[in-house]
Amino acid sequence: MSDPTLVKARPATNTKTITTLAMLSAIAFVVMLVSKLLPSVNGFLDFDFKDVVICIGGFVFGPMAAASMAVVVAFVEMITVSHTGIIGFVMNALATCAFCCTATFIYKKRHTMAGAVLGLAAGVVALTVVMLLWNYFLTPIYQGMPREAVAAMLVPIFLPFNLVKGGMNMAATLLLYKPVVTALRRSGLVAPSTSEQPSRRSSAGFLLFSLVLLATFVLLALVLWGVI
Repeated sequence: MSDPTLVKARPATNTKTITTLAMLSAIAFVVMLVSKLLPSVNGFLDFDFKDVVICIGGFVFGPMAAASMAVVVAFVEMITVSHTGIIGFVMNALATCAFCCTATFIYKKRHTMAGAVLGLAAGVVALTVVMLLWNYFLTPIYQGMPREAVAAMLVPIFLPFNLVKGGMNMAATLLLYKPVVTALRRSGLVAPSTSEQPSRRSSAGFLLFSLVLLATFVLLALVLWGVI
């Protein structure tokens, strides 16, 4: 059964679409700034929830739109608040694209609630694998650490961090997609859905699943922070 809140992607070719993507990119930048208030893991790994906003935009407008937003937001971050330069920009954009583009590509092929969950779960896996690889190659450069030290951190630190980061972004995307897209539709920025309405029981079950998923990964984040 299709979920009316998960709409078909369409190319970003008209003024309304560009305006919407620009607005979502601005919101993603603000979310990134707020995310920086959270404590870091191991001194330099930061949770970042801008991927939630970018993924919502990708679900609406497609994976190319998600990639464009990821690059734009990462670039603006680099020239404003980041201290990691071009390397930080590359890793930032790669992380967001790995998660959001994977999720939106799979959803584009399967426009259902199950397709959204499957796409986001695949995005978490893609994020984790891609960042393990790029952390191994680039972290020694911008952190000034021996590669052997970074390699020793891959499984105990980078692996759980990226899984938890991706899991929280996945759960938050599932929770926020419907209200955000509903607001965009009411404002006329996104076309109305023509999909079949899901049952109340199905929607309630989906909401409960998303809340449990979010609570699980928040608890895991608290473990990484050393709070519990």
